[in-house]
Amino acid sequence: MARAALEAAAIPAPSVETNPRITTDDGVEGAAVVGVDTWVWAASDTPSHVEVRATAGSTSVSVSADAGGLSLSAPRARTRCTGWGEPWREGASREGDSDCVVVFTRSAARVPLTVSATYDIAWTSTNGTSGTLEALTTTTTIDLPVAEIQTINKPAPTH
Repeated sequence: MARAALEAAAIPAPSVETNPRITTDDGVEGAAVVGVDTWVWAASDTPSHVEVRATAGSTSVSVSADAGGLSLSAPRARTRCTGWGEPWREGASREGDSDCVVVFTRSAARVPLTVSATYDIAWTSTNGTSGTLEALTTTTTIDLPVAEIQTINKPAPTH
């Protein structure tokens, strides 16, 4: 009954936001930038906890699914994610302020960013039994354009 309740819960694949999202000179919108931390965070519709209850006759089962955060992977990129990500905010430092980042090492029209959330599943029943089910992983892949930008660093004038 716990397995059926979990399947009925239909835990969604993670939905994420990213920043930076620049518009390139050739009009591509939402591009990440080579060599710059791209912040990744779970959108509000990505649950960290799901609870569902099922009843058959006089027995009820409560099933809880809990995830500790996101996992990221992308080709030609370095990823680090230890939680759900921190939404980018104006004035935030680009480097090191988020717990979920991806740094792309090459530009590309589209790079697949795979995002997963793994849920630990526990259940209890009104008849006194309880247990765990196999962990459930939900996954989505988004295609991000990755651009290179050119910058010129000049030393500050000295007086």
